[in-house]
Amino acid sequence: MPLTNVQIAPGFNKQVTPTGAEGQWTDGDFVRFRYGLPEKIGGWEQITSKTLCGVARDQVIWADLDGRRYAAIGTNKVLLVYYENAFYDITPLDTTITGANFDTNAGSATISVNKINHGLSAGDIFLFSSTTAPPGSGYVDTDFTSTPFEVITASLDSFTVTMASQASGSTLGAGSTSIQPYVKVGPINQTQGFGYGTSGWGGSSGVTSTLNGLLLDDANGTGGSGTSITLTSTTGFPTSGVIKVNSEFISYTGISGNDLTGITRAVAGTRQGHASGSTCEVFLGWGSASISGGVTLESASWSLDHFGSKLIATVKNGKSFEWDTISNFPAALTTRASIISNAPTASVMSIVSERDRHLIILGTETTIGNTSTQDKMFIRFSDQEDITDYTPTSINTSGTFRIDSGTKIVGAIRGKDYIFILTDTSAYVMQFVGPPFIFSIRQVGSNCGLIGQHALAYANGAVYWMGQAGGFFVYDGTVKSLPCLVEDFVFTSSGNNLGISYGNGEQVYAGINHLYEEINWFYPKNGSTLIDRVVTYNYTENTWTTGSLARSTYADATLYDKPYATEYSSTGVPNFPVIQGVTAANGASTYYAHEKGNNEVDSSGAKTAIPAFIQSGDFDLSQGGDGQFFMSIRRFIPDFKLLTGDAQITINLRKFPADTATSSPLGPFTISSSTEKVDTRARSRFASIKVANTSTDQSWRYGTFRADVQPDGMR
Repeated sequence: MPLTNVQIAPGFNKQVTPTGAEGQWTDGDFVRFRYGLPEKIGGWEQITSKTLCGVARDQVIWADLDGRRYAAIGTNKVLLVYYENAFYDITPLDTTITGANFDTNAGSATISVNKINHGLSAGDIFLFSSTTAPPGSGYVDTDFTSTPFEVITASLDSFTVTMASQASGSTLGAGSTSIQPYVKVGPINQTQGFGYGTSGWGGSSGVTSTLNGLLLDDANGTGGSGTSITLTSTTGFPTSGVIKVNSEFISYTGISGNDLTGITRAVAGTRQGHASGSTCEVFLGWGSASISGGVTLESASWSLDHFGSKLIATVKNGKSFEWDTISNFPAALTTRASIISNAPTASVMSIVSERDRHLIILGTETTIGNTSTQDKMFIRFSDQEDITDYTPTSINTSGTFRIDSGTKIVGAIRGKDYIFILTDTSAYVMQFVGPPFIFSIRQVGSNCGLIGQHALAYANGAVYWMGQAGGFFVYDGTVKSLPCLVEDFVFTSSGNNLGISYGNGEQVYAGINHLYEEINWFYPKNGSTLIDRVVTYNYTENTWTTGSLARSTYADATLYDKPYATEYSSTGVPNFPVIQGVTAANGASTYYAHEKGNNEVDSSGAKTAIPAFIQSGDFDLSQGGDGQFFMSIRRFIPDFKLLTGDAQITINLRKFPADTATSSPLGPFTISSSTEKVDTRARSRFASIKVANTSTDQSWRYGTFRADVQPDGMR
């Protein structure tokens, strides 16, 4: 009998059952479609041996006016620049803390840094400066100043670090130092808490008692010694710490019965008198998570862009910084990013309007320099060519807008001649029109909010994004829904299917790969706190695929010939920057160049196979096409193009739609470039095919399934 061709349409269809998807592909991993045919995606190679501290949240690639190429990566811990196969730490520093000293213990590498009201938390990174090593400890000054340190534990008036060597002697309150903290970016995941600057330090423990007696407005307590405070109970109180009585914070060093001893009044704020019976609450210290609270702490993020040669970096809900190489290369590589003068200090993000040379700050302060006035629907833009001027006058082009559809600006991106802005509900277009109005802004869509700051991309003359409540959208002059045949798989959790984790939707990252006309949305599935999936749209072939490739940032091949992307491991120990005492709690990000070869390749050159596969829906070739008859597949003809190494084809069989598919006898069948035909013994009502590879150095593009199929009875 003549061979039967099974035509399978490009793209995945996950909206229907396997039997309902006849003539379609239903599943796969590490595959794409080109020219209507499925193929294994390209491999990726680790760019350097460095693994970066924390999870990368944004990436930008640009060139300065002298043609030097850079990539900047912002993690939840650091801001780094990649140049000529090396990384440089340009993380900006926060306000210096002076007046600290040390406690050391002989035979221990853990030391205590003492400074009341220091404001650091476990996991923070900082530099020591102006340090005099504690005499008798065995340490010298350069032991403290040669590298950044990570805070191991923290209380209100001290914190611990791990030195590179053990102390040879014990000291108490010895030496002196100043502390230069790295700018705080935020937590890895969205969490609940009080947050910085709210409810005291934001460290409510929930452990309370009441004053047993009057607490006067003086330096003394109510206990017999005059330096203690008597409570009705000290049950649940730590042996030392901080309490809050009304608006006064008081530290203590010990407990004796119901007395808190060694008290220090007015640790932060104003000392005041308190009546007997006033509530005393244990506090955890600056930056410590409260056990409850009404504030959502958004996951850490950066917005990275370039203003000509300058890198512009804005911490989400924080400050904006600049870094420039053109004026002082190569010294800039060892120079930290600095705060942009006169710029707002609390903003959702920033973006450069390239054609007219304005820096636009979104979700920012109504009063510059006052973080309490941050309005997440408020927009400021700088004077033309001057990113330090944000005060509108008659002789400049700076100005402000407030948009009103939604509760917060989520993200923005450059279009062809406009800035496209998305709130949590709506879409806006912002365009330069020149004086006297400078910019126009108009709403172009509603009920189309953005799920996360980086979940949008501009490609093929249009903006594409993932919706806040599910679904995909496109703006090409009008806002419209983007049809998607994998929508249920991505957005709906039901039964065994785990859709997106909406609570961690801020992490979604959209990356363009123009080499293959693709937009990738990397996202965390339900139950995951980190990105572990991808959904890909080919905007030329109008096809969708899904997979397990996990990338926290992804930059298109522009100045570099390949896409550059980061992968995060929560258990990885970073080696850049070199941080004394760094722990695995930070995790580590690896930097890869994609579309290189057929394998995953680490910095040593070791290869790991990429297990690509694609699975078809069921097809029925029996008489009448209704599954009434069994069919027998006696042989098939492999149809591969660009086959490197071997591939495997499995014919999966099903008697009834509800049955679990089983592999045909003799399968899976290994196919090489010399395989002309494969004999089978497959018999069933329904069949599907799976194409896969399992080893290194394998690649393939699959064509048409041609088989000798014959009716084989009704039973």
